[in-house]
Amino acid sequence: MHFKLGLIINPLAGLGGSVALKGSDGNDTAQQALALGAEPRANQRAKTALTQLLGHRDQIEIFTVNGEMGERTATELGFNTHVVYRTNSPATTPEDTEAAAQLLKQQGVDLLLFAGGDGTARNICHALGDDCPVLGIPAGCKIHSGVYAITPKAAGRVVELLVTGELVSIGEADVMDIDEAAFREGTVRAKRYGEMQVPTELRYVQAVKNGGKESDELVLADIAAYVVSEMEEDHTYIMGSGSTVAAVMEEMGLENTLLGVDVVKDQTLIAQDQTAQQLLALADGNSKLVITLIGGQGHIFGRGNQQLSPELIKKVGKDNIILIATKSKLKALNGRPLIADTGDEQLDESLAGFIKVITGFNDHVMYAIGHQE
Repeated sequence: MHFKLGLIINPLAGLGGSVALKGSDGNDTAQQALALGAEPRANQRAKTALTQLLGHRDQIEIFTVNGEMGERTATELGFNTHVVYRTNSPATTPEDTEAAAQLLKQQGVDLLLFAGGDGTARNICHALGDDCPVLGIPAGCKIHSGVYAITPKAAGRVVELLVTGELVSIGEADVMDIDEAAFREGTVRAKRYGEMQVPTELRYVQAVKNGGKESDELVLADIAAYVVSEMEEDHTYIMGSGSTVAAVMEEMGLENTLLGVDVVKDQTLIAQDQTAQQLLALADGNSKLVITLIGGQGHIFGRGNQQLSPELIKKVGKDNIILIATKSKLKALNGRPLIADTGDEQLDESLAGFIKVITGFNDHVMYAIGHQE
């Protein structure tokens, strides 16, 4: 008996991340991102997930969409592939995603695997509700929904557990999304759009992001003061996104792009809201990277900071990553490791291991960065 796997890839997912557009929603955003040099990566991330299943190809039938929405990647990997929906043009739309999801449900797929971001999850939720088990491969700029695996490889491992008959519980997870127009202006407005059924294999499926700003302002002020006191002259500091890093910018009296990446030298702002290519050009042998983690999930790369490309991280080096977080944020992970999902498997593996996390003034803890085998 074959496992019937539905597959939908949003080929435009995540396009806006590396070029600082904060997402891919909107009719013109994808074209703008491509014009700025963004490279589609959703199919590559889907390929990473499906590669975990190559040893079980004879047990799996994939039902999917033509071309870049699934067929190409599935057939390239040698899966028994059936196209059940065809797009009207190369410019795929949310309506294509919804129509395809409904047809896949009618085919009686055992699981719908999809690659995208929160917008894609919303489309599939709108089409299916909670009538069909789903699992997301993270490929978008915004991953606030609990329907996604923590990495593409993790998504493949969850499907493998199902294919091989492991006892995997199915539960409901929230579909979340934010207002991208407000997001680009520096405001996060998260909204719950519904629930979908997902495999609840906690090692591989992410927890939904903790809402709200960091409340412990005194601890943030201590962290910020320490980071600034340790800044060296003639060094370039690449300042990642998020409110914890924003506290460091505030300590220096500098304007901050909350959901973007800024660059500081000698406590002077030299570049704002930079793209992946701009950051790579600015980085040199004296560069350091100041980042935090996403509360509740533990991602340090690959969620909301795609401007920090694998090339940039390699150029800066692990020893020059300054990771900052409050202890309460770390405790909320309940012992789960931090996650580096850069899109470069070898880089993720090299980042694995313990890293120093600054948690106060001259106070730090060692915390593990995991690696999905």
